[in-house]
Amino acid sequence: MNIKDLLQQIRKKKSFLCVGLDVDLDKIPSHLLQEEDPIFSFNKAIIDATHEFAVAYKPNTAFYEAYGIKGWKSLEKTITYLNQNHPEIFTIADAKRGDIGNTSAMYAKAFFEDLGFDSVTVAPYMGKDSIEPFLSFKDKHTIMLALTSNEGAFDFQTQKIGEQEVYQKVLETSKKWKNSENLMYVVGATKAEYFKEIRKIIPDSFLLVPGVGAQGGNLADVCKYGMNKNVGLLINSSRGIIYASAEANFAEVAAEKAKELQQQMQQILENQ
Repeated sequence: MNIKDLLQQIRKKKSFLCVGLDVDLDKIPSHLLQEEDPIFSFNKAIIDATHEFAVAYKPNTAFYEAYGIKGWKSLEKTITYLNQNHPEIFTIADAKRGDIGNTSAMYAKAFFEDLGFDSVTVAPYMGKDSIEPFLSFKDKHTIMLALTSNEGAFDFQTQKIGEQEVYQKVLETSKKWKNSENLMYVVGATKAEYFKEIRKIIPDSFLLVPGVGAQGGNLADVCKYGMNKNVGLLINSSRGIIYASAEANFAEVAAEKAKELQQQMQQILENQ
């Protein structure tokens, strides 16, 4: 998917909501455990209920890998269902990969070609030769960790190298890499005060923003400092939507929560 298609969805739905599909069998409604594939059944119900409010879905691959080959097959069925039924929706493999060049090339092939995701998250610690293999795929996007929402982010990401903090150095350096126009970045919603500085470095890039809702991030603050002329934000909500209810009507409740966020986003867009 190219950026124009993503922007078209944002304008059409008046939304920049990404729904995280982080499926934990201990948290899904118990009646689904009788299904042949409880993970896929849960995902399908969530997608069917929320797709009119969301422009992206983000399965975190750890929640599938934890269940072995069965979990991986559930992930494959989920992305196939999305691509066949909602090809206009942006898909993110939240895999946080990052390794030497040959290994990264295989990771990229797995997520972009075999599974058919539009994007994948990556870690930049090993530098350009671990990221550029992902960037070489046409109409695919690489979402690089920049400033994350966890407490441990302060261990490294905000430490200074000369006059710059590490995350700023990462952002500046990544702009020089081959096909860097295919880069997006992860910036946690709990770091809203940093968005203004981030936008000075990467004014036009899309930011994937986790941490709104259950982690305490504030949507209005993120948009105030992080939104650009093309919106430039994908706001992720996982637990606040998919686990809003553990009852039989879980999908209906998830749709209500997704709609609440979409309506807040619509109001922000109309006031922009």
